[in-house]
Amino acid sequence: MTAALTQSRALSRRSFLVAVGATGAIVTFGPAEAFAAAGATAQPFAANAWISIAHDGTVTIMSPAAEMGQGVMTSLPLIIADEMDADWHKVKVVQSPSDGKTFGNPAQQGFLMTHGSQSVTGYWDKLRPIGAQTRKVLCWNAAQMMNVPVSELTTEPGFVVHKGTKKRLSYGEIARHAKLPDPMPEAGKDDLKKPADYRYLGKNFQRVDIPHKVNGSAAYGLDVNLPGMLYASVLHPPVQGEIAEKIDDSAAKAVKGVKAVVPLPIPLGPLGAAGGVAVVGETYEATKKAKALLQVTWSNKAAGRTYDTETVGQEYAKTAADWSQKGVDMVAFGLSHGDAAAANAGAARVIKADFVSEHVAHTCMEPLNATVRVDGDKVEVWAGQQSPSIVQFICAAVGKTSPANVAVHSTFIGGGFGRRDDGPEVAEALLLAKGMPGTPIKVIWSREDDITNDTFRPLVAQHFEIGLDQNNDIVGWRHRIVGASYAARALAEIFEKMGGQDIVTAGLGAELNYKLPAHTIDYVRAEGGVSVGAWRSIAAGYAKFAQEQLIDEIAAIKNVDPVEFRLKLLQEQPRAKHVIETVAKMAGWGKKRPNGRALGFAYSDCLRGHHALAAECSVDRASGRIHVHEIWAATNPGFVIDPKNTEQQMESAIIMGLGAGLVEHVDIKKGVVQQQNFDTYRLMRMSDVPPMHIAVISTEDHPTGVGEAGTPPVAPAIANAVAVLTGKRLRHLPMTPTRVQEVLKA
Repeated sequence: MTAALTQSRALSRRSFLVAVGATGAIVTFGPAEAFAAAGATAQPFAANAWISIAHDGTVTIMSPAAEMGQGVMTSLPLIIADEMDADWHKVKVVQSPSDGKTFGNPAQQGFLMTHGSQSVTGYWDKLRPIGAQTRKVLCWNAAQMMNVPVSELTTEPGFVVHKGTKKRLSYGEIARHAKLPDPMPEAGKDDLKKPADYRYLGKNFQRVDIPHKVNGSAAYGLDVNLPGMLYASVLHPPVQGEIAEKIDDSAAKAVKGVKAVVPLPIPLGPLGAAGGVAVVGETYEATKKAKALLQVTWSNKAAGRTYDTETVGQEYAKTAADWSQKGVDMVAFGLSHGDAAAANAGAARVIKADFVSEHVAHTCMEPLNATVRVDGDKVEVWAGQQSPSIVQFICAAVGKTSPANVAVHSTFIGGGFGRRDDGPEVAEALLLAKGMPGTPIKVIWSREDDITNDTFRPLVAQHFEIGLDQNNDIVGWRHRIVGASYAARALAEIFEKMGGQDIVTAGLGAELNYKLPAHTIDYVRAEGGVSVGAWRSIAAGYAKFAQEQLIDEIAAIKNVDPVEFRLKLLQEQPRAKHVIETVAKMAGWGKKRPNGRALGFAYSDCLRGHHALAAECSVDRASGRIHVHEIWAATNPGFVIDPKNTEQQMESAIIMGLGAGLVEHVDIKKGVVQQQNFDTYRLMRMSDVPPMHIAVISTEDHPTGVGEAGTPPVAPAIANAVAVLTGKRLRHLPMTPTRVQEVLKA
């Protein structure tokens, strides 16, 4: 390709064609096109469903997870490449097909899903044997070609080497004559590399997606352009759950390029949407213009009509503090709530505290979109989705076909954070495509659609009752969470089978890692007609805000240093202690801060890892504004695939933690979302973000999650710093200037 052509391609991303059709080719992201898609005539050697090796030595590796900026399209193929001793410079990465049976994540019940920071931790034990087995297949073939025992062979990146003669065969040479052994060699634990032998894992690597995102060739869902494709915009009801009772579409149909106006009365509640009125046309601009001209009379019966965030938090807080309101045990370490209550009843004193956290929107840079084509009972979907397996089930249910008949072609994702788990835009595109068989329909949500119809992080109230003995040691810890259920909406059958437990709203990350004699979490479901969803770090985001403040409060009551108090409670957790001690040293804990500043500390065991953070803050008492001057953090997520990428993920998560802690919130009045776009939904600006210092600690433990790890400790560390400066506790998220002023005046 000439330099001129290269420049042209880089400047015309919007014309980038995602060509996935009857040929069965799959969308390719990474350093180059896949071997088969590059027009090569010689057939590559397919070592298995994950790996193929071309005659020129190019190794093509499937990447099963959704790439949404977290670097998973690099980290997962690196695991395979290291174990098979591939030459990384000759590796091409391809997005896997939507075949959960082959490419599913064991940590996600074998489904293709990318959420909960479970990609590396889930695929770790699956991908290493695949790479090791491929290495054994190559050695077996090389032994036949060299006429030597396979036991005398070893590998170097891209080569099989005979120990005695030093004769070498490249993987490309082997691929020209290779065949699969019968039976296939097994790759057991003893065949896997030891950490000391890793060539790539544990080192910093250039992510394979970055060059494409820099030169503009990266294909997102918004870039999909298929022959004969039509566009659609959907006017959603102002209040979730309402339907269109009367539609005047005369002005909309008069817009040039508009093909049809289609009511979507089918409730899509489980998907976090409620139908609406769709405009189908030749261009997105035409559909958007026509959508604005629709005159719709909506029903007035939805439960959300009475939902008002100003009062809902207060109502939830009353429920949380009322133990006569029945809840569901989420965490009970060998104890029931009755036992914890009894422990508190015998306590010398009981600390009671209430917290409220407001709705937060996902605000992904790429609004929701999906392209769907229906041919008989066959459905094809092009979209940036975190859960292709869920998309298959959605399309099977809405399209009245089987999941096996649904092909999902995954693109890059312009931000996920849990937003792209549900797929309402996919269902809308499918309903429209069913009415126009053979025609691809591309649904695009505007920024306003995306914010006002988001599945927000739940508005939650929390109530704590903590019993202390005469030495002010904890004897009982009762924690109650009240809020709407994600699981009841999206996973109704599982929710029922689990007896009303919801691991998203009140589970993962809400449990405490501290050693306590009686620790329970109780969940009370409270629905108001507003759909809620998973948001980066799920329950840990607001649970740690409360828990880590209370740890500081108890340390103050005991008159002990809060960092030392945490270390004592975690004395049997060496990895937890290590991150705490690391951050304390990095931040200069115990040293005098500049005038008007204080250091706050927090620890989190969010999603199976260990993370600590310190924030140096000041408070402008006149305005109530909190200024975060500097942040120090450490993470120990077990074995680290790519330290630099882990550091970047921590930075990203910390920035979201700053936003949710200080400025982000969604106001809903009588069911109507008040924020529409970035002019009214406040996000962190570059000027708001302080210097950050991140320590990445790698061990030989099984890898755990990183993508959400940095978010939970941010808000409590800030709140703890404010308490040092003012003597006041902030119990409400976000900690806006107005709320800070109210607390200071109280």
